[in-house]
Amino acid sequence: MTAAPKHSLFSSRRVLALAHNTLLELIRLKVFYFILLFALLIIGSSIFTIQFSFQNPLQVLKDVGLGAMSIFSWLLGLLCTAGLLPKDQEDRTLYTILAKPVSRFEYLLGKLSGVFLLITLAVLLMSVVFAGVLGIREQQEIAAAMQSSSPQTLALDLEAIRSAAFQANLIPGILLILLKALLCSTLTLLLSTVATSSVFTILTSVVIYLIGHVQGIAREAWLGGSETAAALKVLSAGVSLVFPDLQLFNVVDEIAVGTALPMALFWQVSGLGLFYILVYFLLAQVIFASREL
Repeated sequence: MTAAPKHSLFSSRRVLALAHNTLLELIRLKVFYFILLFALLIIGSSIFTIQFSFQNPLQVLKDVGLGAMSIFSWLLGLLCTAGLLPKDQEDRTLYTILAKPVSRFEYLLGKLSGVFLLITLAVLLMSVVFAGVLGIREQQEIAAAMQSSSPQTLALDLEAIRSAAFQANLIPGILLILLKALLCSTLTLLLSTVATSSVFTILTSVVIYLIGHVQGIAREAWLGGSETAAALKVLSAGVSLVFPDLQLFNVVDEIAVGTALPMALFWQVSGLGLFYILVYFLLAQVIFASREL
């Protein structure tokens, strides 16, 4: 066990330096291939939606785009965060950093901040690609409407096309997608402080991700009857407390059809996400601070 060096007070400069170095390391791992895959998926779906005649192609494109953004941002955060601690331990970087005037709290915060920067940058780039493809498809739909619509219905058809394209109501949905990815990354960091390998961390994170998405459905099924056992109610409450209901962050279907996300709901879900991020990080810090290295 290495002797803990004496550290000065918390330094945001050290945290920012760690975050910057972590971001550069992750970029060197070519994780932005995820962005390329996302762009190809969106462009491919834009071409494929031409075949849909029973549903608005712009709505289908928004549904596919937002869903892909959610999956890719989660995978990006998962793969990047799961390998942070094991990699630094394997190449002895962790011991070198902690031997300097850097506390374990600053180390964890800097590493997680670097992952947060990467995910934020990735979601921003995906949003730009998404908005660009959606805009191109909007112009294609407008051109088709100009040729096929009658003068009496042209104005209504154009209005329907523009309302189904990129609107301001997409922004809160994209922010919730980002917040869910940050939350899952923090949970992965917590698991990595107790796990012995990156594979175990990834598999456990995937299981918890699935639990977070199905717990709402399971809770309704289990607690729907009046004769539900008390032990089952306690178990359901415990799962809901430990693992956030990730379905709350999924607003893709509503936004895809043009439904505006109520701001009260947005702030409520955002507050819940930030609360779990804080709790998971503090738990990770407590475990990491007491861990023998």
